[in-house]
Amino acid sequence: MEYVAVSALSHPGLVRERNEDSLVAGPWTLCATVTESPQTLYFPLGSPLAVAVADGLGGQPGGEVASALVVHRIASIGPALSGKDAVRDALNGCNRAVYEAGAGDLATMGTTVAGIVVRPGSLVVFNVGDSRVFAAGRDELRRLSVDDSPPLAPGRRTTHLVTQCLGGTPTYRAVLPHVTAMPLSPGDRYLVCTDGLTDAVPEDVCDDVLREHDDGRAAFELWKAAIAAGGPDNVTLAVVRVADT
Repeated sequence: MEYVAVSALSHPGLVRERNEDSLVAGPWTLCATVTESPQTLYFPLGSPLAVAVADGLGGQPGGEVASALVVHRIASIGPALSGKDAVRDALNGCNRAVYEAGAGDLATMGTTVAGIVVRPGSLVVFNVGDSRVFAAGRDELRRLSVDDSPPLAPGRRTTHLVTQCLGGTPTYRAVLPHVTAMPLSPGDRYLVCTDGLTDAVPEDVCDDVLREHDDGRAAFELWKAAIAAGGPDNVTLAVVRVADT
C-alpha cells in the first residue's frame, strides 16, 4: 500500500507580531499558530490529497483571515480536486470567497497560495503569488511553482512584492493561477513553503538540508535555518513524501 507522509510546521518568525500564514494537509489545517516541532501526518494514497500553504499579505489588515479562509476551503473541497481544471476552478473560487468575505477594514485583505494535489500516479502543482513548491529528487532542488513577482532589482535575490494574489484589492480582480500536472511515483519528495523560508534561506541550503535529513528532521532544520537568518517573516512549510508501506 502506498501512502503520503506530510511533515509540517508554522511559526511567526522573530520579527512579526503574529503569524498570518496558514497550512492545509488533507482535512487538517494550521492557522495563525506557533509550532517549532514538525507534526507528521500519514494519508493513504488514493483520493486527491491537497497540501498547501497560504501567506496572508503583510502590511494590510486581515492577512491571517484571508489565509485561513483559503486553507479551510481547500480542506473542504480537496477530495474533489481531480485534475488541473478542478484545481483552477477551486483557486478562482477561493479568490471570489476572499473578496466576498472582505468588508470594512478587511476590504483589501489578501493571501498567496501554493501547493500540490497528490493522486496515484499523478501530481498537480498550483500557486498564486510567491509561495513556492519544489521537487526534492536525486538531482538538485527544482522549483515547480511560478513566482508572481516583479523583476528583481540588480543584486537582490528576493522581493516582497507580488503581481497577483487572492484578494488584496478594494474591488474584485480575477487571477490566472499557475497549474501544472506531472507524473508521480513512490519515493518522490516535495517542499511546499511560504516566502518566510525562501527569502531567508537560499535554495542551495534548502537542497542540502533535504538531502541530509529525513522528513520531520528536514522540516525542523529548514525552520531553524530561517530563524538563524533572523526569522524576518512568518515561516510555514511542509515536506511531502510518497512512499510504499
